[in-house]
Order: sequence, then C-alpha cells, then structure tokens
Amino acid sequence: MLVNFRCFSVVFLLSVFSSVALAQPAPAKKEYEPSVGQSGKDVVWVPTPQALVDRMLDMAKLTPSDVHYDLGSGDGRTVITAAKRGGKAFGIEYNPDMVELARRNAQKEGVADKAIFKHGDIFTEASKKDYTQATVITLFLLPDLNVKLRPTLLDMKPGTRIVSNSFTMGDWKEDEKISAGGDCTSWCTGYLWIIPAKVSGSWKTSRGDLTLKQEYQMLSGNLARGNVTAVLSEAKMSGDHIAFTAAGAQYTGRVNGNAIEGTYKGSDGSGKWSATRQ
Repeated sequence: MLVNFRCFSVVFLLSVFSSVALAQPAPAKKEYEPSVGQSGKDVVWVPTPQALVDRMLDMAKLTPSDVHYDLGSGDGRTVITAAKRGGKAFGIEYNPDMVELARRNAQKEGVADKAIFKHGDIFTEASKKDYTQATVITLFLLPDLNVKLRPTLLDMKPGTRIVSNSFTMGDWKEDEKISAGGDCTSWCTGYLWIIPAKVSGSWKTSRGDLTLKQEYQMLSGNLARGNVTAVLSEAKMSGDHIAFTAAGAQYTGRVNGNAIEGTYKGSDGSGKWSATRQ
C-alpha cells in the first residue's frame, strides 16, 4: 500500500492548527461606554453632576429608612449614591446596556446588594405601581415627561419627596429650589416637591365649618363660626401637615385620611382642634 506522506503531512498540520485556533480564548467583549447626548427612548442621556446628586439627596433628606427610586437611572450614579447613604435604592432604565453598566458600577462601588437596577419603561412601571411605594423619587426628565408623570406622583403617599434635576412640573410650583454650587457649570439646579395630602372639600371642626379648595400644595377657603366667616390665609399643605390662618388665629395639624388633629393659637386663646371630612 502506498501512502502519500505529503498529503498526510498537510492534513496533519491543518488539524494541529485548527486545534490550536479552537483552543485560543475568544477576544474579550468591550464593555459598553455611553456618550453624552446619545439618544434614548424619551430623552438624550446627560449624566447628573455628582455635586447635584449629593445636593438633591440632601434636599430630599434621604435616610436609611427611605425607599428611593431613580426614574431613568442611566449609569446608576444617583442610585449608587443613595445606596451608600444606607437607603433602599432602585433604578429603572429603558436602555439594557445602561442597566448592565449601572450594575457594574454598583459592583465597583461595593453596593451591588443595595443598588438594584431594573430594565423597564418608567411609564409602564407606573401603571404596575412598581415604584409607588417609594418615599423618595429622583428625576432628570424633560418638563413634558414630568407633567405626564405628575398624576402618578400626586397619588403617592403624602410626604413622598420628588426631586428633579433642572426641569419643573408645569404649573405645580416647587416647595424648594437649590443650586449645586461649587464648580458645577451645567445642569446644576434641583427642585423639590413634597406630595400633599388631599384635603379639598368640607370639614366639620371643633372650631367651625371649614371649607378647603386645593391646588397641589396650596390651599384656599374659609372657616365659618356662627355668623362670622373668615377667609383663610397662608394656607398650605406640606405632606400630611396642614397650616392656615383664619380670623387672626394660626392653625396647624396633621391629616390622617378623613380626620385632622392639631393645635391653634390666637387672640381668643390656644388649644387643640380637630376636624372630620363631610
């Protein structure tokens, strides 16, 4: 039997080279790196300056007992900062690459178990009520998107703090406005809203009949005692806390559903007052 050693050698060498090639590790996949201004579903991506992240969480008075959600969490910096402060921190982000980036960043910062990121659409998640148990919400969205979210936010628990980078909520005036200061040069303004309890309507109180009209946290109305009806002034909600002045007396109280308990102080004395919604 004749053997063609040249052919055999070629086949053998090809086999060896193929085995070596197969044994080589696949080239590492390059990690995703976002670029400022890149397009997203509803907005372009621009990171919030860390100085403003810190000021926004300060303004929200975030504590370890809070549940924080960042809507449109990007590279995760706000969620990670909240997690470092001890709060339960979650981010919702539409771009799956950004979600993975945020998870890597949380891992690098040692808070992967506290900073949780979810791939999702913030408006779809709103309908699921996934983040309506939050006590602090942070945003960096355009004004029309803030307004679109506004009904969902206003239905959240009174006292929930909403903080937005740079953009307002339409005709819902903020409770507080701050600047990042320092060397921050762009996107350096934060706005705070505190979700108010809903108190519009008629109330029977120990001091007369109280009528309240409400526009967000601002109140108007009157307090009728006998033949005297006093128009309210300096009337406002701050979460579940109510305050107003009527006939020279200052009233403060706390709203709990259809009841209010509080104190008053005026020229006719001071004491406790209570109210029941009619």
